[in-house]
Amino acid sequence: MRLLGGPRPLDPGPLFETLAERGSPTVVRLSRPLDLAPEAGCSWTIPQLADLVREMSAVLTAAKVRPGDRVAIHKRNHWDYALLAAAAMRIGAVPALLSDRLDPAALAVLLDRLKPVLLISDRYTLALGGSAHGVRTLSLDGPAAGAVALDTLRGGAVPAVHRRPDDAPLVINHTSGTTGLPKLVVHSTTSLVRRLTGIEAHRWPVVSIRREDTAASAIAFAHGRAVSWSISALWARPRTVLVLADAEPSLAAPLLRAHRPTVLEALPATYMRWQPLAAEPDTPFGDLRLCISTFDAVHPPTVRDFLAASRRKRPIWVQGLGQTETGPLTFRVLTRRSVAEREQRHPTTRDLGRPMPGWVRLRVVDPETLRPVRRGEPGVVLTRTPGLCTGYEGEPERWQAKLTEGWFNTGDLGVRTRTGSLRLLDREVDMIPGLSCVELEDVLHDRLPELAEAVVLAAGEGRPPLPVLVTRDGELDPRRWQHAVRDLPPLSEPLLLGWDALPRTGTGKVCRLQLRSRYLAGVAAHGTGRWT
Repeated sequence: MRLLGGPRPLDPGPLFETLAERGSPTVVRLSRPLDLAPEAGCSWTIPQLADLVREMSAVLTAAKVRPGDRVAIHKRNHWDYALLAAAAMRIGAVPALLSDRLDPAALAVLLDRLKPVLLISDRYTLALGGSAHGVRTLSLDGPAAGAVALDTLRGGAVPAVHRRPDDAPLVINHTSGTTGLPKLVVHSTTSLVRRLTGIEAHRWPVVSIRREDTAASAIAFAHGRAVSWSISALWARPRTVLVLADAEPSLAAPLLRAHRPTVLEALPATYMRWQPLAAEPDTPFGDLRLCISTFDAVHPPTVRDFLAASRRKRPIWVQGLGQTETGPLTFRVLTRRSVAEREQRHPTTRDLGRPMPGWVRLRVVDPETLRPVRRGEPGVVLTRTPGLCTGYEGEPERWQAKLTEGWFNTGDLGVRTRTGSLRLLDREVDMIPGLSCVELEDVLHDRLPELAEAVVLAAGEGRPPLPVLVTRDGELDPRRWQHAVRDLPPLSEPLLLGWDALPRTGTGKVCRLQLRSRYLAGVAAHGTGRWT
């Protein structure tokens, strides 16, 4: 297989060197300087990035990191997660990318499973307790108690590129952890690069990045998506790449206005925070031709507002279902017409499209028997995909529990429609019999534009679900609430919180388990959580 004019680079370690040798014209612009190189500013060429990755591979070698060693990276969200991962991959080590949003207790467990030879962090994250785990630590941005400063290891000889077998571990990422302790997902070159990234890096009509594009990414860079996006986006040689490390609109807006994106990939929670920017008369999103969202459910008003913000004739929104273990499973294109109908109980963004043809197979099964159910009946979603990860680090039993005769259990509840598309209901652990929390949340967002977030929690037998709401001004008109729920199943009186009061994962997902423990303590859930 060949793509974009040449052979595919199978190892992300020397990716930037390969791109530099081929004369890539891409300029990468950052919303703030890299924590790895704070003095170097916010504009980088590909050759400069290649030099930085080479330098960091020399630093890791000086820190006595060797091929096969685990290197944990735990720092503030920024693209240097991907650059540090590339440096580790370049010398044959296995980077494990850990979000700074991890609970300290969860971080301790994951580090114990990883047993890394080195923890890479920054002073901000170390001050939160990241250095209290007995792991040899490297501080990126200056001296920190108990850590070696980066500058003390600079200046060594650049090592040669280490080539690893394609099926050997390449990178470790963790799942979101919305339903409990995150799992450490191990991907190989075969699963992550040859298969998942290889498909994306082809030049597909409409949905691929083009050379004239300004492609922006505002994701959780500790996620595996950061590695695959870095490969596929940069291999496309776009004119400009924008990296937005912070979702706060005031921090992101200057870069978005200075270099208006034509392609934007962001977390659903980030899209929601940027909706006011999309509504401005001089919106920075006027040039968008393509929006991409895969990390979580996205609500119809969010899609509608971003497509309406574009001055282009036919902008599109691409969404799908995917998990850290599997990569993308389904694919759907939304247009202005797709989300034109308002305030109705219709699937819209919960219709996640069809499995990728010739690549992914889906099966909806009964949760008890694991036997397939008929089209139109709800069940647990299983998948077969060649991009499946190789397992969970330190938890082989948990991995085996997710597999049934070669089918991977996603833990999602869904319905296969008569046309073959997948309609999402809920995570199994969050389920409410006969209802869909995701559907209720969609309807509330559609009927109450003042909502910044709506989360519906199962409240146990005999009790109506509890809606947890965040509004943009902190207020909620009771009359508007009553109108919004007029034809919905009974709900408890809403609990109104501030944005920062919602516990979130590194990918912006609301931690429903933590909300339940805070506001529904002692109330049994309906779901079993067997596959979380």
